[in-house]
Amino acid sequence: MTQTPYFNREISWLQFNFRVLEEASRDDNPLLERLKFLAISESNLNEFFMVRVAGLKQVVASAVNEIQMDGKTAQETLTEIHRQVSVMVRLQYQYMGDIFAGLKPSGIEFVEDFRSFTEADKEFARQFFENNVFRILTPLAIDPSHPFPLIGNNKLNMAVCLKRPGFEQDFFAIVEVPTVIKRFPELPAGEGGVRRFTALEEIIKLHAPDFFPGTQVTSIQGFTITRNSDIAIDEVASDNLLSTIEDELKQRRWGEAVRLSTRIGMPHHVREFLRTKLDLSPEECFERPGLLNLQDLFEIANALQDRADLANNPFIPRNPVQQKKMSHIFQTIRRKDILLHHPYDSFQPVLDLLDFAAMDPKTLAIKQTLYRTGGDSPLIESLIQAAENGKQVTVLMELKARFDEERNIVRAREMEQHGVHVVYGLVGLKIHGKMLQIIRREDDGVKAYCHLSTGNYNPNTARGYTDLALMTADREINNDVTNLFHALTGYASMPKFSRIAAAPINLRETLLSLIQQEIENAEKGMASRIRLKMNALVDPDMIALLYRAARAGVRIELNIRGICCLVPNAEGTEDRIRVISIVGRFLEHSRIFHFENGGDPRVFLASADWMPRNLNRRVEVMFPILDPDHKHTILEILDIIFKDDHNARLLGPDGTWKRLRPEGGGEGFSSQRYFRDQARKNFEQKEKERESQIVFQPAGSPNTPVLSRLIPVDHEAGERASQSDSGN
Repeated sequence: MTQTPYFNREISWLQFNFRVLEEASRDDNPLLERLKFLAISESNLNEFFMVRVAGLKQVVASAVNEIQMDGKTAQETLTEIHRQVSVMVRLQYQYMGDIFAGLKPSGIEFVEDFRSFTEADKEFARQFFENNVFRILTPLAIDPSHPFPLIGNNKLNMAVCLKRPGFEQDFFAIVEVPTVIKRFPELPAGEGGVRRFTALEEIIKLHAPDFFPGTQVTSIQGFTITRNSDIAIDEVASDNLLSTIEDELKQRRWGEAVRLSTRIGMPHHVREFLRTKLDLSPEECFERPGLLNLQDLFEIANALQDRADLANNPFIPRNPVQQKKMSHIFQTIRRKDILLHHPYDSFQPVLDLLDFAAMDPKTLAIKQTLYRTGGDSPLIESLIQAAENGKQVTVLMELKARFDEERNIVRAREMEQHGVHVVYGLVGLKIHGKMLQIIRREDDGVKAYCHLSTGNYNPNTARGYTDLALMTADREINNDVTNLFHALTGYASMPKFSRIAAAPINLRETLLSLIQQEIENAEKGMASRIRLKMNALVDPDMIALLYRAARAGVRIELNIRGICCLVPNAEGTEDRIRVISIVGRFLEHSRIFHFENGGDPRVFLASADWMPRNLNRRVEVMFPILDPDHKHTILEILDIIFKDDHNARLLGPDGTWKRLRPEGGGEGFSSQRYFRDQARKNFEQKEKERESQIVFQPAGSPNTPVLSRLIPVDHEAGERASQSDSGN
């Protein structure tokens, strides 16, 4: 028993992935969206094993039997993980069968076994194999002269058992399924134009005798190996962080094995051979009743993009800052902060702001942090253009963004070649804060403008992640941001902030102080309440103080998308803590912190979750919402989120999450649908009101119940707003 009630971090994450997987079973989700949720659950699970399970294995191997916060040892946690994952895997295949069965009446069929191929299928497979596969495959024999090969992380391979004339013993080989070819080729159309897909490995199975001539193939079954992919870097000892990370990335694909996944039907002796070669225990091996690497199912969903009837309705966000003269944007920001709510508001204003600053003769300098940018990001192009135009451009590129390291290295070098000053992260810290600052020489002096956000500078994820962002010319906020950049890029001492808070400088202390103030207010009988929205709540000290606040009478509402180690209804809290999680069409990514403050609410947005790593080992930024209209808007957003009984699940004291059911039945209230409908309604209304002189689109009228005062009308210019086309 621990002094502070605390759910196991890893088990809480598994519960989150169960919630993601549950979306694949919901009849009210379109079939292709269900298929995507299934693929996401697999991708999530892969990363969980590569990082978290791998870490636990290392703890066990070190023979350290330290009791964790929840009272379990690392080995006990591993055992429970393997038990729950077995259940999760079983559900994955159950839901996949349901989805494929549901697609059949819509004219889409998946042929899982080559033995079900028609003659037309076999002819297609023959041509496909000869033209696309045969020359790429490299069978690897396993015998005394051919030792067991290094098998890549999460690569699909085929284990082949062979018999040769004149030999009593079996022969064994491994064939890697190539990733440079479609995983799911489309077979000839069926009767009535039915679209039919199969798996590449089924075509390989059908033609296995072709690349093992003179032998009899007695068994061929797929398997994958998941390896430890966490990068351990001695940053202090490293002379060059960039080259050190590059070297570690080369080793990632060959890390220690942490999981073996095989298809049911693989001979027991083959499975045991693989297990022993990989030094895995039986509980680290998972038999699967169908396809492996389910994350590849995205390929089928993408191939069927023309089937709008099987997917979510297209959504076009509004562009509340679209202007005929982009130079007005700085005037607009100086008059009033701009608040953006993605994906309901387009990310285009951010791209336009940076693009204009790159070309603007008044722009002197641009400073930006970059964590995950996506593929060919227009932000990178704008930063390069700015540098080529003579602006002083500084980018803090985080090279340690997990699984984006290689991409970030490439983009960083590209920027450097064009004159951008690139800072390759910091020793001992990850730069996770989202900051963009533009310095301009204007008629009344040098002015600073900044964009602060809860989400990454990634146009792609901005279409599917919920995030909030602020554009502001507030002098004190900009001074804080400037000082923070100086501390991160140079040798400046850690600054004292007047508006923002930053980890690891003062974010934890600021949050603790805000909670403590709510405790004191509750004890005095003043208005007190805490509402928090974030991705994860793990930090023991923060959790302990939330318990204390609840025991003092503070009402606490939490919206935690992923891991939540806090136990609701803990002793003495008397139902004062309510925890929900929303999993839906959009990934809930925004971090919002609301403290009632005796009736004068304080509202903050942040890049940080409440985890030890975020508060202690990352550069994070929390910034206040000062504008009364914007503060009201965010409080309304929280109101709507906590009303959700369609996508929300409620956390119980036993650690399980139960879907909320609307009173009286029906589909319930979806916060995401509400925000989406409000954006669409606002767009349609403003399209009717458009005039020739348009500067930007207000987010709504005073009568709009939510998202009502996001963007002000530029009354001085006498112009109003239009709409851009960007969406998911």
